[in-house]
Amino acid sequence: MAVDRAPTPATGADDWTAPGAFEVAPGVHRIPLPLPNDGLRAVNVYAIEDGDALVLVDAGWDVPETRPVLAAGLAAIGCSLGDIGQFLVTHAHRDHYSEAVALRQELGVTVRLGHGERASLDVLTSPGWEPLAPQLQLLRSCGAAPVADELSAAVRHRGGTHGPLGWGLPDEWLFEGPLDLASGRRLAVVETPGHTRGHVVFHDPAAGLLFAGDHVLPTITPSIGFEPALSPDPLGAFLGSLAKVRQLPDAVLLPAHGPVATSAHARVDELVDHHGRRLDEVERAVAAGASTPFEVAGRLRWTRRERALDDLDPFNKMLAVAETWAHLVLLTAQGRLVASGVLSPPTPTPTPTPGVSGGGGDVGEPVPVDTLQYRVS
Repeated sequence: MAVDRAPTPATGADDWTAPGAFEVAPGVHRIPLPLPNDGLRAVNVYAIEDGDALVLVDAGWDVPETRPVLAAGLAAIGCSLGDIGQFLVTHAHRDHYSEAVALRQELGVTVRLGHGERASLDVLTSPGWEPLAPQLQLLRSCGAAPVADELSAAVRHRGGTHGPLGWGLPDEWLFEGPLDLASGRRLAVVETPGHTRGHVVFHDPAAGLLFAGDHVLPTITPSIGFEPALSPDPLGAFLGSLAKVRQLPDAVLLPAHGPVATSAHARVDELVDHHGRRLDEVERAVAAGASTPFEVAGRLRWTRRERALDDLDPFNKMLAVAETWAHLVLLTAQGRLVASGVLSPPTPTPTPTPGVSGGGGDVGEPVPVDTLQYRVS
């Protein structure tokens, strides 16, 4: 799709959340969409010109504030919502996926998502689904019943989140491999589990671009362990995915949150170093007497402001405890810690057939046998 326009600044480094359409490469524009009541502030959607249509990488959160900002961003490049042909969604968190489902219902666009997200979507679309139920269960097994109670009260106060109709299954599941667009642009779908089980990134080697979703973020570390169908080792999966991306040719980092960065490899190296230090901190906390994930999380500092766990809001306390659990799981796998208590993983679901969205079986929720505890081996 050729449009006549003057290019706008690509990176948004001064304020990456400012609304607009920012050309990051020929035929590719970054459109930040607002995230109300969310500390991340915005999510970047990337519009790729694809012949007579647009391909959007990620979609934003289906809230009233999103639609007009997306429409205005598209108008700035001479397009409209009706020009969207398909969404390529990196993962099934609401700030990336739910607006795609809503626009599909209105405009008939195609929504494509990594097949590894099937387990979580089966939970989210089940008739008896309750907001954050698996996460609340995980918190209790981690010895964090006070956080679970606080979060449960907060969810009830705001009336829950998206219900089953707000999620839905994609039209097509994405599998690792080449993805050819109508314009001749070839993307590589790269499976990058960790942030979620089915997270994918899109690598454009010819243009030197990495549409990274939440896998590689330029200024913060992605949350680990926040999804309805828990991975048995989310941090191990995340570090393995970072190694996979590090083996790709380096590319401009196009993240879902934060400004564009010149080198995906440089940020991957920083993330690996961060988690190496964090693993050591967690091991030291256990050696000093903390045994449950909740107790360990209370001895760590959180966010770039080095805040205590008690200073976080209920949602971020949940993320902190879940991430601590993920580090403890990996330390146990490495033989550095010994665990007692068992958290049963979700029941596996059959791998879906490529290009087909229906079918699948029930997904079991994680079942805590007793409170998870850890000690130095």
